[in-house]
Amino acid sequence: MTTNNRASKKAAGKTIVKKTTAKKKPTKAKGSKAKSSAVKLPSSAGKSLVIVESPAKARTVGQILGGKYVVTASQGHVRDLPKSKIGVDVDQDFEPSYVIMKDKQSLLTQIKKAGNEAKEVFLATDPDREGEAISWHLQNAANWGDLKVAPKRVVFHEITKEAVEEAFKTPREIDMQLVNAQQARRILDRLVGYQISPLLWRRVQRGTSAGRVQSVSLRMVVDREREIEAFIPVESWTIDNLLRKVGTDDTEKNHFSATLYSMKGERRRISISKEEEARRYESELANADYKVADVQKRDRRQRPSAPFTTSTMQQEAGRKLRFTAQRTMAVAQQL
Repeated sequence: MTTNNRASKKAAGKTIVKKTTAKKKPTKAKGSKAKSSAVKLPSSAGKSLVIVESPAKARTVGQILGGKYVVTASQGHVRDLPKSKIGVDVDQDFEPSYVIMKDKQSLLTQIKKAGNEAKEVFLATDPDREGEAISWHLQNAANWGDLKVAPKRVVFHEITKEAVEEAFKTPREIDMQLVNAQQARRILDRLVGYQISPLLWRRVQRGTSAGRVQSVSLRMVVDREREIEAFIPVESWTIDNLLRKVGTDDTEKNHFSATLYSMKGERRRISISKEEEARRYESELANADYKVADVQKRDRRQRPSAPFTTSTMQQEAGRKLRFTAQRTMAVAQQL
């Protein structure tokens, strides 16, 4: 019989039999909710028009750029898919049909007029895919394709004088890969939400909505639960021996355990599925002598765990300490 013991020459012990049971194992567009409070823009004739997303940012950027620029805010998206229909032609390569938002029509009219009068137009919306799409929608909704000087895209990741001035020194064109990424997300939201939500209204509760993320996640959870329910538990037994070196005191520090792995001459791990079979092995091993056949030594490299991020810290605090995310962050702020 082979064991994976690590001890000296001879050992005496008592047998422990354990029984174990194996067990198998519609996002809305940015700015669609907020009501647009259109403010009359100053004349942009002979000046450059700069468009950001929020009014607060417009004030700060305007102070940095000075009087040669007129800075205004789009307050999020100005175009979106219509609310009254799905707005996506599946048969025409998922072609979307955009409409001007009702609460942005007045604002868009002013921005369009200011852009036509301005010396040049700078689209300075946020540097993510949503911001890139807002700039693209603005350019198309305002029909600025025929301007003498094409609108330029500027991106800055911090609102400081140095960052803003550097961004305006290196303008670029609109990145259509980011725009298409946003369109794909928006179209997928609409296809999933508008087709699955009515099913939830009929079967669950009216007013509930389905999205592209939670719908797939729910499917994964359901599939896994069905696998668990279909599993048939299988009885399994293991045999462990508590051993000690001959001649040593019968104390806890001198004990070490060994598990029955295979029969002599066999490489395959032994499988014990019945209690009667386990008791037979137990009786055979009750008065046996044990000898360490081999000792293997090797170096093991252990790397430290990665530093906590906010999410992993909350997960560990919840798992080990049963803390809520709010309590975890409150404690972290006190460190």
